[in-house]
Amino acid sequence: MMRSLWTAASGMIAQQTNVDNISNNIANVNTNGFKKQSTQFQSLLYSKLQRKVTDNNGDPKPVIGQVGSGARVSGLVSRFTQGNLTDTGNPYDLAIDGAGFFVVQLQNGGIGYTRDGALNMNIDTDGVTLSTSAGAALLDINGEKVSVPPEMDVQKISIDSYGNLCYPDENNNPAPIGVQIALVQFNNPAGLEKAANSIFLETDNSGAPRYEDNDPALKHSNIVTGYLEASNVQVVDEVVNLIVAQRAYEMNSKAIQASDEMLQQANNLRS
Repeated sequence: MMRSLWTAASGMIAQQTNVDNISNNIANVNTNGFKKQSTQFQSLLYSKLQRKVTDNNGDPKPVIGQVGSGARVSGLVSRFTQGNLTDTGNPYDLAIDGAGFFVVQLQNGGIGYTRDGALNMNIDTDGVTLSTSAGAALLDINGEKVSVPPEMDVQKISIDSYGNLCYPDENNNPAPIGVQIALVQFNNPAGLEKAANSIFLETDNSGAPRYEDNDPALKHSNIVTGYLEASNVQVVDEVVNLIVAQRAYEMNSKAIQASDEMLQQANNLRS
């Protein structure tokens, strides 16, 4: 009965983590470019209740008597399915249609990756640059900040589906100015580390970023101007998952209560 107490407790701990993860998914249902996480479970160690695997006649038994020690959370896996594209009408809102990520320079000098394309024109020491709402500067294919030359009118800048910054030529047709927004992909995007402000960080599990502009093996993504990628969280699915997690938590608590009552009855036995 003591085993049942610890087994049920491990189930409650695992389901609490599951509820925490579901809550985070629901909280970010309106976060641009957010990718939901799903909780994965694994069983714990098993103990053999029967050391002998043969009967009295020496014949092998068809089954082995084992009992588990509960469950634990083995990982929280990000699901990089495409979110819906929402029309905003803002020319500096960019949505990625594909598997790519924007490359941004973080305020601490590091490099991050994001699917959040809500960009703004930011005036800094490098001139007018494209930055996220958190102040992270967007980088081009050369690793430089995406900046608008000072002699150009910022209001006339446009961005094509390849990420090229364009400016009207003498015929008033948009022409690339030699600045292209970088898009990268990862061999294992689920291995990326999530940080604040919808930023992903490279890890050994994700592998090094692969730049779409010089990697012909990749299926290139498209940049859609005037749109934002919504979160891929499905509220109905998350509510169902929340109900299932809550019921599992309740059943484990009932198992603890039942074990406690059985121990109480055992302690009250009279010879």
